[in-house]
Amino acid sequence: MGDTTVCIRPANRAEGREPFSGAVSKKVPHSTFQPYFSCNMDTKGPRMAFYLLLMVHSSLQQTFSENRNNKTELDSAVEELQKQINDIVQELNLLKEQQALQTVCLRGTKVLGKCFLADPVKKTFHSASDDCIAKGGSLSTPLTWEENDQLYNYVRQSISSEEHIWLGINDMITDGQWVDNSGSNVRFKNWETEITLQPDGGHSQNCAVLSTTAKGKWFDESCRAEKASVCEFNIV
Repeated sequence: MGDTTVCIRPANRAEGREPFSGAVSKKVPHSTFQPYFSCNMDTKGPRMAFYLLLMVHSSLQQTFSENRNNKTELDSAVEELQKQINDIVQELNLLKEQQALQTVCLRGTKVLGKCFLADPVKKTFHSASDDCIAKGGSLSTPLTWEENDQLYNYVRQSISSEEHIWLGINDMITDGQWVDNSGSNVRFKNWETEITLQPDGGHSQNCAVLSTTAKGKWFDESCRAEKASVCEFNIV
């Protein structure tokens, strides 16, 4: 075994002298001496600094975590508020539409789930359709015998007893395949078939009209012709 440098504290100095206040370094055989204490400086200072650093680090982590949680809660609150605002705006727009429809229906006539508004000004099919869309509706398209009869009677009362009006159906894409404003195939049809066997216009007549002189029967017509029209609006 080698020698070890240790710090030893003598019990006393010579008699009559003051006690020894320090420590001396001495090399002694490792096997013959148990050190009293190390020659290193006291480690309390570095340990305290280390603990302080740990406390500061922990405090910073907690503050950062709290700020992050606060930001998350704030973002959630803002998102929820924005959703509520969007819902309110949507409800207001719906209310405006309903009020507008009520105004339209007061000037026209109510049918089950719809109201009709006549326009006696003669226009081409596309112009009449665009005008109805601009008002928030579409060209009238009866879905049942009852609707067809109500539309027929309304046109007689509001426009003329001898009038043709545009219907919201056409076969412009595929001849003979009649579709409504949404592009869906027409299920209910009221073509005049007893005398003229409608539709009989072929490629030259791709739009449909309702005739008051034929008691609400349908005829095909050139889309460039100018006819009166009736807009329909869906209501609750």
